[in-house]
Amino acid sequence: MSAIRLLVLGAVRQHGRAHGYQVRNDLEYWGAHEWSNAKPGSIYHALKQMAKQGLLRAHEIAPSTAGGPPRTEYEITDTGTAEYLTLLRRSLTAYDQKPDILSAALGFMVDLGRAEVLALLGERVRAIEEWRTSVTEYYTPEDGPGQLGHIGEIMNFWVHSADSGAEWTRGLVERIQGGAYTFAGEGPPFVGVLGDGEENPYATGASHRGDRT
Repeated sequence: MSAIRLLVLGAVRQHGRAHGYQVRNDLEYWGAHEWSNAKPGSIYHALKQMAKQGLLRAHEIAPSTAGGPPRTEYEITDTGTAEYLTLLRRSLTAYDQKPDILSAALGFMVDLGRAEVLALLGERVRAIEEWRTSVTEYYTPEDGPGQLGHIGEIMNFWVHSADSGAEWTRGLVERIQGGAYTFAGEGPPFVGVLGDGEENPYATGASHRGDRT
């Protein structure tokens, strides 16, 4: 699964309606261009593709009085919302997702209820523990990974990654159980997108031909 799909759907959903440059600006504000494949070309391509797939609805907006080409604003559809929530739940649960996909899911986890997020993260911990067991029981030699020479460091890395991933997830569970963050149904959510005209201090400043769409 690509992080760009979850990121773009989530950003459009938070705005209600957004044009491509707004989505790009938000993702740069989150630093997603550094930790994911959310580059300008990928963002605009994803918007157009998901509109063709019925996940987004495209609205042609007339050009401003100052001139310039018309923009296209995107709005998430019911099908798109269902896809978004499916991707979000899957990304919070799976132990083997790439860091960019988990990062995207963490940015949107408050769109779900607190109890559901805790349950999904609990599933993630169990999946990590099961995977770690499979490594130590089936792939690690009886006398330890050192029996495989430097190749054994692969298994050491797997086990260390599993342990650190489970520890971090348990810490997040404790914070959420302790009342951290505002989840769906609990009140006004934290606003994670830029308002119209709000300056982005983390913008790359690099122009892209899709910025007008």
